[in-house]
Amino acid sequence: MFYKLLLRFLFLMNPENAHHFVMHLLRLIIRIPFVKSILKSTFYLEKPVNFIGLRFSNIVGLAAGFDKNAEYLNELEALGFGFIEIGTVTPVAQNGNDKPRLFRLKKDEALINRMGFNNKGVDAVIENLKTRPKNLIVGGNIGKNKITPNENAISDYEICFTKLYDYVDYFVVNVSSPNTPGLRELQDKEPLMKILSSLMNIRHNFTLANKPTKPLLLKIAPDLTNEQLDDIIEIVHQTKIDGLVATNTTLSRENLIISKEEIEAIGAGGLSGKVLAERSTEVISYINKQSKGTIAMMGVGGIHDTETAQQKINAGATLIQFYTAFIYEGPWLIKKIVKTIHSH
Repeated sequence: MFYKLLLRFLFLMNPENAHHFVMHLLRLIIRIPFVKSILKSTFYLEKPVNFIGLRFSNIVGLAAGFDKNAEYLNELEALGFGFIEIGTVTPVAQNGNDKPRLFRLKKDEALINRMGFNNKGVDAVIENLKTRPKNLIVGGNIGKNKITPNENAISDYEICFTKLYDYVDYFVVNVSSPNTPGLRELQDKEPLMKILSSLMNIRHNFTLANKPTKPLLLKIAPDLTNEQLDDIIEIVHQTKIDGLVATNTTLSRENLIISKEEIEAIGAGGLSGKVLAERSTEVISYINKQSKGTIAMMGVGGIHDTETAQQKINAGATLIQFYTAFIYEGPWLIKKIVKTIHSH
């Protein structure tokens, strides 16, 4: 009840302003003695899971896009997440697309965003990661700068991967955001093979230099055809990357309650929220069946309750992430999901 009232108040604000307001407020509150431990005892549930060679404290993570610059890791850990994926991080700071660029579809419990990889750049993110919580697993979601042409994209991924290597626990290559012009073209077999092979080479050299091996995952779009998903399976097996994050936001606008006029007025962007649950789970299920269970997956997209979380696990994901549900349902959902899935 309290959260619903809080949401009403927050929904009077522009979505980006509401985000910053809440996170700054949380930062202030958490500085009060004992508040962090009270929050943790309320929201956090430890049920460790081993995945891609790492030990996660529970199966629920925060998807990339919420804490782009690794500014709120302490605060988010207190709310119960088993892991946080930061980013998308690019080599150089960029403002992203023009505002407004984040829209609530309240009736659908959904969001449309066309943020465009707004972040402070890899060096600023590293400074924030230097004070990260010790026992929290942090993933680094990496992308290319908008001004970098696709033929040079590989160097942007190499820069982020190399610089972040000592500061995050795993990596996610983002070529599936719909909000950077031409980015999704990098999901095609040839450019994707080049990017992933290059990062695997860099990792190999780091391993030879006695650095720990950091898992590398690929984040894919829900809008891929089965033929494209077959290519993805082949790429994973050929490059020997550690797995997939399935899926990113969608360009589809089907099955929404909101009117066509309102949708058209919002314009371009990736859609996330309830409506994405089914398609995202279908992608996980297809990959799991076609690969005979050989590909490790994090499931993300449309999770909004314990049932949709369980469906992702049943389809073949080991861990799950959400973002939109965190806004609409609050942190209570994390513990609920952890409890439910561990009781099955």
